Amino acid sequence: MDIGMTLLGQALSFLLLILFSAKFIWPGLMAAIEDRQKKIADGLAAADRSQRDLAQAEEQVNAIVREARTKANEIIAQAEARKTQIIDAAKNEAIAEAGRQKALAVAEIDVEANRAREDLRKQVSALAVAGASRLIKREIDASAHKALLDELAAELG
Repeated sequence: MDIGMTLLGQALSFLLLILFSAKFIWPGLMAAIEDRQKKIADGLAAADRSQRDLAQAEEQVNAIVREARTKANEIIAQAEARKTQIIDAAKNEAIAEAGRQKALAVAEIDVEANRAREDLRKQVSALAVAGASRLIKREIDASAHKALLDELAAELG
């Protein structure tokens, strides 16, 4: 066995192994590597898209929250204004009702005062007639006396 032949056999075997690997093994390995690289690239792109989508979603959420806070503040301001209107209306209504009640009470007092005056006039006229009849010991015409008292009352009051 000659060393040259052995070396030539080994070189030829190695060449066949390289050709076999280049023809059958290498394309499968390259396809698997390229497929894997593509999956990794797609995953990274999807992660980037997800991050962008998340950032946009956060911005939208923040905008919605700001809008909701603004609307809530507007609703609170409207409620405060409505509360003030209701309170003012209730105060005005209470004042008006108090005025009506006072007017009714004053009118009732006036009616009662007039009735009391009339009663007092009748009593005074009856006492005056009784006193006058005792003084002069005779009966005085009640209608003439009433006319005289009415004249006096009109002059006095």
